[in-house]
Amino acid sequence: MNTRLPRREFLALGAAAIAAPLIPSRVFAASPTGTGLHGLSAFGDLKYGPDFTHFDFVNLDAPKGGTFNFSPAYWYFNQSPLTFNTLNTFVARGDAPPRMEMCFDSLMVRAIDEPDAIYGLLAQSVKISDDRNSFDFALRPEACFNDGTPFTAEDAASAFDLFKKDGHPSLLLPLSHLKEAKALDPHTLRLSFDGKQSDRTILDIATYPIPAKAFFETNPFDASQMKAPLGSGPYKVGRVFAGQAIEYERVADYWASDLPVSRGLYNFDRIRIEFYQDRQAAFEAFKKGDIFFRQEFTSRIWATGYDFPAFTSGKVVKREFPSEKRPSMQALAVNQRRERFRDPRVRRAIALCFDFEWTNRNLFYDAYQRSQSTFERSDFRAEGLPSPAELALLEPLRGKIPDEAFGEALVQPASDGSGRDRKMLATASRLLADAGWSRQGGSLRNARGEALTLEMLVDDDSFVRVFSPWVENMKAIGIDASVRMVDSTQYQARQTSFDYDAISAAASFSATPSRDEIDGLFHSRSANLQGSTNLPGTADPAIDALIDAVGAAGDRAALIAAMRALDRVLRARLDWIPNWFSANHRAAFWDMFGYKEPKPDFGFPVEAMWWFDKDKAARIGKT
Repeated sequence: MNTRLPRREFLALGAAAIAAPLIPSRVFAASPTGTGLHGLSAFGDLKYGPDFTHFDFVNLDAPKGGTFNFSPAYWYFNQSPLTFNTLNTFVARGDAPPRMEMCFDSLMVRAIDEPDAIYGLLAQSVKISDDRNSFDFALRPEACFNDGTPFTAEDAASAFDLFKKDGHPSLLLPLSHLKEAKALDPHTLRLSFDGKQSDRTILDIATYPIPAKAFFETNPFDASQMKAPLGSGPYKVGRVFAGQAIEYERVADYWASDLPVSRGLYNFDRIRIEFYQDRQAAFEAFKKGDIFFRQEFTSRIWATGYDFPAFTSGKVVKREFPSEKRPSMQALAVNQRRERFRDPRVRRAIALCFDFEWTNRNLFYDAYQRSQSTFERSDFRAEGLPSPAELALLEPLRGKIPDEAFGEALVQPASDGSGRDRKMLATASRLLADAGWSRQGGSLRNARGEALTLEMLVDDDSFVRVFSPWVENMKAIGIDASVRMVDSTQYQARQTSFDYDAISAAASFSATPSRDEIDGLFHSRSANLQGSTNLPGTADPAIDALIDAVGAAGDRAALIAAMRALDRVLRARLDWIPNWFSANHRAAFWDMFGYKEPKPDFGFPVEAMWWFDKDKAARIGKT
């Protein structure tokens, strides 16, 4: 999977909400105003009360120590798993190393055993105004940066101002309705909104990593920064080998180590990430023991590659962990900023050239299921005919959205598994003819004589292997198609500037998506914002209206209806052509770690939850 698209993994509702099952209407309607709340949640009770001592998914007896050298399975903001040229992860430009966010604390952190709850970290409590447009965060007086300087409300206010002005789109877009971030005093931060924000906006913004104000007063806030910004988090940047490796060192005197949201976490003394230009090189490093943990995204290697000595002797463990109970998407984004891809019939024809059944059997070892939805593996996946609640949202848009959105939820047809299903290709040819493309000299051209070309941009040869049969099918019906593999730096630059015809992407959403979270992928305001995750360039007022309905949802039933309506329209438009998904994490690791089971339902941050087991390490010679 080429692109990992945001949300923060870790990181709260008040005591009054604990007694109120399923808050009706607006999200914080039942929360008392003027009362300090230890946490916030969207639609339900908090699992943890004001006096909780730790999260249930941690091991309080986990020892500290050891090194965790791993290949990250997900990343945020401008981060890249292939190389890095900046240590500023907060801006759109440049490639930052994954896990820079672990160097910075946030106001609150998510509980990954709950769908949408956040609890106080830098903030010990938060008060909500009567109109629910202002939030006053009471900061912990003991909070400090890793150089010992106090963390103040000015640091937080400055960070939100920077992010709103020049931050990465994942940070900038949710702040569009933030009127002011103000330090009322050194330990009180007020975030004031204009009233147009989603009620769930604060659940995202309160989990933003916050750097020190003083650092960016003397250093530029741009991608040129190879000096680590000062943070207050459980790790700090240690040794750096630009573009090759980075080490994060555990902060021994971390100020928040005994807080309920931190206890039992952050157990490794050192977290190391090495960067490889292709997956095979990373796998060879794992086989030798240079890398200790990896999630396997190449089904061929999972099925046939684990026959090396360390595995056969039992030093390496290979197993599956359940995936999170969160919606996800794996898809091909077709760039509608280029005129030839704006007609949905063209995108549908491209989709019909993908033979999933053949690919899954011959290239994936039957390891995947066909993805159909933008929000796979969740209640937000549309099924069958629209419900009355969905129709209430869709009917006002009739004539502005595809008619297919009012019927059975669109699914991609199953092929005959031959690799070149003549019926599907014939349908694709008819769609292209209806869209004005005709055969001229062996290729498809429009009325202006322009050829229908499509280049799939990839950064790993495993995708060349997977996409080549798709390309051959497109060629068979006259599309001048190709796969272009580029190095990681060029890939990131072209993705950021939308310089591609089609590009593969994977996204994982929170269990309770907010309008701000999905804006970056689907809303028209992100279509031309470089660095955003709106890779197809979707810019449709009807989609925008459905995203607004997601933001306005006052309970989970309304949220499900809005998300399903959005799913129906996105699937009918085929801005994103669904590919495949797996029900589990395929993980392999050297058998020298401890971990608690079962894993939490809404996150899998191994580097934060697991620990080094000296006895296991000694048994396999990894002391």
